[in-house]
Amino acid sequence: MKNLEAEDEETPLQKKLEIIATDIGKLGMYAALLTVHVLYIRFFAEAFTDRSMAFGDEPLDYIREWLRYIVVGVTIVVVAVPEGLPLAVMISLAFSVKKMLIDQNFVKKLASCEIMGGANNICSDKTGTLT
Repeated sequence: MKNLEAEDEETPLQKKLEIIATDIGKLGMYAALLTVHVLYIRFFAEAFTDRSMAFGDEPLDYIREWLRYIVVGVTIVVVAVPEGLPLAVMISLAFSVKKMLIDQNFVKKLASCEIMGGANNICSDKTGTLT
């Protein structure tokens, strides 16, 4: 039962990446909301100052313009989300596993490379198994 609990535990790097990804996502959401609000304010400011708008008096044209502003906001959120971050972490851990294999260290899990990077003392038995 203890072995299953140890596998579910997040590594320190995973915890930090979760925090960074959450912060970047929140920042992207705030930027998107601010952009959409500024676009709506600009739209209404132009509508009140210029009675003859370029796209006519059709309500459908207004709705199309407003939806375009929402699409801009969604685009900002999609661009802000760091999709490549987990991939970059996996690649860096794979490189560390490769370096450890060159030093004749066999690694079963990628997360163990990260945890071993922060170790101060390493104990092993006569077969070389780390404990």
